[in-house]
Amino acid sequence: MRRRRPFRSWILLLVSLAALGYFGGRWAISIYYPLEYREIIFARAAEFQLSPYLVASVIRNESGFRPNATSSQGARGLMQIMPETGEWAARQLDLPYSQDLLYDPDYNVRLGCWYLSELKQEFAGELVLMLAAYNGGRGNVQKWLNNRQWTGEHHTLEQIPFQETRQYVSKVLRDYGRYERIYTNPDQRER
Repeated sequence: MRRRRPFRSWILLLVSLAALGYFGGRWAISIYYPLEYREIIFARAAEFQLSPYLVASVIRNESGFRPNATSSQGARGLMQIMPETGEWAARQLDLPYSQDLLYDPDYNVRLGCWYLSELKQEFAGELVLMLAAYNGGRGNVQKWLNNRQWTGEHHTLEQIPFQETRQYVSKVLRDYGRYERIYTNPDQRER
């Protein structure tokens, strides 16, 4: 027996299609690529010299913009900070630390941006390496490079030994490009 689509789904689909036509697609697309916590993201990205759209892409893939998200491994908050990493980052930034603070959006994004900036420095600004290290661990990335398991280049992502990390890097890069296209349009810049 074929299942019928609920009435609300049809309404949402029709509204999305209408918006797509009326607003040239950008508004409808931005529903799927939200920029929640915009002020926090832009402030912390600027503080650590990162693209806010990169940060938004990481958040979208890590937590789906849910500040109370907790992974099965215990990562917490918008940028899915592991408690040990959070404690280490807080010490480096001379901030107070508790695991509950990882659910605070500003605190979490601050630690996550600091960590991304550390990875940026460690991997000489190579975005693919930064993202792989953010997901798969900096030690693993160094090992893959040293053992020549992976060249560290974008076109060789399939060499990354961890499937989750391969997919993560690919999705974040895809979303980063989409965030830039959606939100850097002059009409969208100040929204």
